[in-house]
Amino acid sequence: MGAGWVAGVIRARALTSRRMGAAAARELAASASLGHALRSLAGSPYREAAAADSSLADAQREVASALLWNLRVLAGWQPPAGARLLRPLAAGFEIANVEALLKSFTGASPPPRAYRLGALGTAWRRLERADSAVAVRRVLAASPWGDPGAATAWGVSVGMRMAAAARTAEVGPARTWAEGRAALLTARELFVHGRDLPTPVRHRAADVLGDRALKAAGFREFRDRLSAGARWAVEGVGDPADLWRAEARWWAVLGRDAEGMLRGSAYGPVPLVGAVAALSVDAWRVRAALELAAHGGGPMEVFDDLVG
Repeated sequence: MGAGWVAGVIRARALTSRRMGAAAARELAASASLGHALRSLAGSPYREAAAADSSLADAQREVASALLWNLRVLAGWQPPAGARLLRPLAAGFEIANVEALLKSFTGASPPPRAYRLGALGTAWRRLERADSAVAVRRVLAASPWGDPGAATAWGVSVGMRMAAAARTAEVGPARTWAEGRAALLTARELFVHGRDLPTPVRHRAADVLGDRALKAAGFREFRDRLSAGARWAVEGVGDPADLWRAEARWWAVLGRDAEGMLRGSAYGPVPLVGAVAALSVDAWRVRAALELAAHGGGPMEVFDDLVG
């Protein structure tokens, strides 16, 4: 293993030592108010979210920004192969930028400041210059994201999310997570919202999940037809209304798998992917905790059900 991988993995493990952790996130969720919770973040890795005048949305965005900064630092320490591997794992930030851009076209509100992606961006430098949904679709179609199949906010969003799952599935250690994410996304669109996937999105979903699942007439048939690598994400779910529990379980599995990947002395893609997952789960927990604190804290059973 080259020196670049050794240095990159050492840095990745060091970054994961700065997580807030499940116990501290649970205490945060029990805060009596959002203001109290934010003050508790002052000495944490998410201290930028601790501004007393932050709204919930602003605080959650700062938590996400802290995660992105860590991923950018991590990318800078990797050999070229490691840096390329990180890009699909950080795709959610580019998706968030595009969703905000599309919303701004409606004139409803000015878009929030875009996440600064640096080397983790795929096509954002071209996308940010788009002045319509049609232009956004055109840029995506000419990029690794691929054509979302529609020039609407929903079509672009679901297209990018499925493309992110498909791209992440090519990152070996993250494949089963990506398959599970694609299964959850597809199930929610088809059986909760009752929306057919645009043709290019359907093709990508079939590539990840198997064509038989996409031809299912109902949710249970869809679940049972999924490929083995994807079925775990919806195992035991009998009603689409319970998919939120499956989505929470996805994060719990991500966290457990990440801890396993970080153990041991290996250097290479596995501990790097584990570090990204561990940092992502930590930020997700803190964002969920702030949501509960904003509603007066608890009940803690809700937080425990959510984070697993």
